[in-house]
Amino acid sequence: MEVEAMKKLLQSTQARRTQFISKYGTSKRYYLNENDITLKNNGESKTKEEDAGKESKNPFRAADNRVSSNFHQLLVDQEAGYLATKPPTIDVDDDKLNQQIKSTLGDNFGLRLNELVVDAANAGIAWLHYWVDDNGQFRYAIVPPDQITPIYSTDLNRKLVALRRSYKELNSDTAKYHWVHEYWDDQTVTAFKSRDEQFTDLQPLDDRFTIYDATTGVETGTSSVNHHGLGRIPFIAFPKNKERQPDLYHYKGLIDVYDKIYNGYVNDLDDIQQVFLVLKNYDGQDFGEFRKNLQKYKAIKIANLGNADASGVDQMAIDIPTEARNAMLETTKTSIFVHAQGIDPTDFKTNNATGTAIKMLYSHLELKAAKTEAYFRDALTELVRAIMNWLHVSDADSRPIEQIWTRTAIQNDVEKAQVVAQLANWTSKEAIAKANPIVEDWQQELKDQQDDLKERTDQFGNPDNLNGGDNNDDEKGS
Repeated sequence: MEVEAMKKLLQSTQARRTQFISKYGTSKRYYLNENDITLKNNGESKTKEEDAGKESKNPFRAADNRVSSNFHQLLVDQEAGYLATKPPTIDVDDDKLNQQIKSTLGDNFGLRLNELVVDAANAGIAWLHYWVDDNGQFRYAIVPPDQITPIYSTDLNRKLVALRRSYKELNSDTAKYHWVHEYWDDQTVTAFKSRDEQFTDLQPLDDRFTIYDATTGVETGTSSVNHHGLGRIPFIAFPKNKERQPDLYHYKGLIDVYDKIYNGYVNDLDDIQQVFLVLKNYDGQDFGEFRKNLQKYKAIKIANLGNADASGVDQMAIDIPTEARNAMLETTKTSIFVHAQGIDPTDFKTNNATGTAIKMLYSHLELKAAKTEAYFRDALTELVRAIMNWLHVSDADSRPIEQIWTRTAIQNDVEKAQVVAQLANWTSKEAIAKANPIVEDWQQELKDQQDDLKERTDQFGNPDNLNGGDNNDDEKGS
């Protein structure tokens, strides 16, 4: 791509990119517990004591506590842990190929999938990039969502036809940062650089990729263009929902209300003294003497001016409306978990709940997780097909791919084991292995069962007689 064409593309996509980054930035702030209530403190939660020494414009309202509530991080991590703690099992109906795919995905695939769920919740969409390294090994990594600006076709298929990736990079020679802008299509990637986001000085990044001679493998120079040879744009989108909107905006207003009420409550406790003493015709020198007499003698000197004199000490108490505030805090918290489709941890009030009760508790979270899974399934299928193409599987783009996702939730294992035991004689071994609450890898469980059967067969010589006793038919024939 030429410089002028790239400059026009960058300018035409910049407004959309800026809007996306703004929403993602707010969502990321709330995930890091830097709610709007803390903006005055640069994102840091502070109490009045930490602001001591600053004079207030209003002497009656000196407290300015700003402590944010970390609901968003709790809700996002709750779904990520529920959905992606255990990575889904991939089955392409070929045990050897299954093992190759599992090995390529790596031992930390579950962690990366968890990160994708978090990114998708915060940005509305997460991105994964894959490539083949210099040693011919398939690699993949998660790309920060704010670096990616996709370009889709205008037809109903909404096919990804190109992709812009922009990020800052440090120049080791000048110790200054510059912007790198990559343009990806199904055949090549072209790299450009600029000092600012107005692209006035946009130019090709000529030393970005190394060029090798195809026959000798000798390095011949560098270029701003690289032919990746993958046949498709090597970026996979993991959307959170149809609209690709962050989760935060379903309940952000409720979190802000909760923070406002909570911090206002704390401010009132700091600002308002619970009891005031009103002194009438106090016959003393100063308040120091008053406090000393009250503490030592339990008495106060009063000047009496006659029979109609109202001298004395009155008590004035100011009550904070705690019931109304507590009720509003509780109502707002409940609304947050309802709108976010999450689980309030304080709802776990029993350790002996039935399986049905537990399922009801998880019902809203399950609806949200199931929707996320539906979108992630297509993305994961695309990743598996890319791996199979790298493995030169002939039907990589058409082979059926089965995914088995396992939820991580509190469950009644005894109840579940009883169901498995009751159905064992009428259900396949594979189904039993998948439903067994103490089994994490059902494929390994079936393999272990075969190994156990082989071991017992080798020991007793007859698979039909695994108790080591004599065969009944042999007894009859003797």
